[in-house]
Amino acid sequence: MQLLYKQKIKLTSLIIHLAGWMLFLCFPLVFFNRGSSNGNIFSLLLNHHYWEFCICYILIFYLNSLYLIPAFFLRKKYFPYFTIILILFAAIYLLQPFDRLLSNMPFPSERNTGDMRPGENGSYGNDRRMEGPPPGKGFDHPIPPPDKQFGERPEHHGPPGGQKPGREHFRYVDTTSLFIFVMIIALSTAVEITQQWGLTEQRATIAEAGRANAELSFLKAQINPHFLFNTLNNIYTLAVTGNEHTAESIMKLSNIMRYVTDEVSEDFVPLQNELECIEDYIGLQQLRIGSKTQVDFTITGNPVNKIIPPLIFMTFIENIFKYGISKQENSILKIRIAIEEKTIALFCQNPVFNTKLDAGRKGIGITNTRQRLEHLYPGKYSLNISHENGLYTVNLALHA
Repeated sequence: MQLLYKQKIKLTSLIIHLAGWMLFLCFPLVFFNRGSSNGNIFSLLLNHHYWEFCICYILIFYLNSLYLIPAFFLRKKYFPYFTIILILFAAIYLLQPFDRLLSNMPFPSERNTGDMRPGENGSYGNDRRMEGPPPGKGFDHPIPPPDKQFGERPEHHGPPGGQKPGREHFRYVDTTSLFIFVMIIALSTAVEITQQWGLTEQRATIAEAGRANAELSFLKAQINPHFLFNTLNNIYTLAVTGNEHTAESIMKLSNIMRYVTDEVSEDFVPLQNELECIEDYIGLQQLRIGSKTQVDFTITGNPVNKIIPPLIFMTFIENIFKYGISKQENSILKIRIAIEEKTIALFCQNPVFNTKLDAGRKGIGITNTRQRLEHLYPGKYSLNISHENGLYTVNLALHA
């Protein structure tokens, strides 16, 4: 169901993009082809300036949407992001794609031929001459000579050096190209941010469901009547024999129950709390294992101010005690947690004895953990599981 939903979203997004770019490609055709023939449309489609204009803005759209926004804007690297945007703005200002297309149209003369062709006697327009008012009353005064009709001309008029009057000191600004550029940047930014927001919401929903499944799986696998029965039996034996660890064992079980029922409801919990739960769990498991099994459990690094998804390590630690214990053979169960500045790593290794014990539940637990990691640490984790020479090894690293 989730896969079908993702495919539907991708198909909808593809259709929207195609429809949007089709409208954009039609914009020059409609703008330049008013009153022209279909042959002119074909000529415009063959004009490389038309495709340069369209491809230029398409590339800018996807450059901003697929690279600049994720790589800089969403990571709050605003200075390099706006620097690149200003560089692109300057490039559009210099290239003037819309003005270049306008000045290289394949049919500019056909649109104004009726008004701009020279007529008889060198006149322009629809072969009509500019005529003054008809002679009559009020217009019978003598007409001055042509060189005196507009008064005395100043000796110095126009630009110096015989230059043609005009805007030779001002660069022409292609405002249409700049406006389209701003609209493309704004639209691509809005589209990408909206998509990222949707993905964040989707990941949060899936992570919530995954956390609930993990909590339920943990409760069914460990905090269940069978587990409680065995643990309470061990604690009872300690109490009968007067063992000094009886009160400590009861406290560990109480801590696990409190952690599972209260703190697991959060998306992330302090790493210190998670480690305390793991220590209590391992301590309870050691109550039931014999002398042939040794537990090598170490924690290195400082967990202060670190957070982690609750119970994210528990599936692998659970499997160690489920498949790595034998009453006939010696075994060493290794559990090592290394805490670095930006990485939290788990290493687990155990011999495999009970290969047929609850294999289905084991697979479901690892699958659920993988899904949680994919949604909580997309592209920021590594999980390697191997089974060689009778040893089952797990290497999991979470990167901040």
